[in-house]
Amino acid sequence: MPRKKSNDGAGLGKPIAFRLSDADRAVYLEKVNRSGLTQSEFFRQAVLTNRTQVIARPVASADRKRLLYIFNKTSNNLNQIAHRANSEHLSGDLSEATYEQLLTQLQMISRYLKNTLEKVD
Repeated sequence: MPRKKSNDGAGLGKPIAFRLSDADRAVYLEKVNRSGLTQSEFFRQAVLTNRTQVIARPVASADRKRLLYIFNKTSNNLNQIAHRANSEHLSGDLSEATYEQLLTQLQMISRYLKNTLEKVD
């Protein structure tokens, strides 16, 4: 059966897809079923006609964006430290000096992050 064209004659465009958790999907499908509409019709009528309430996320400040960047970079360093400690432990090469060096690096990262957190909104 051919698809119906919209009133303006433009027809349907490209599909949009997104993922939902199982719980959110169940809620969405229940609302669709109660409406008696198809999923697409429900979306068009409920969302596109602003029958939903949208709460915008606050815009992140430049300081917060910088902090997120630093935290992301730091996570890479933490993974490298953990990998080195684990591989040297498994091979039996983890010395007291290496262990102390790794702990010092972790403490420096901790101090840096705590200091940075105090300066962000």
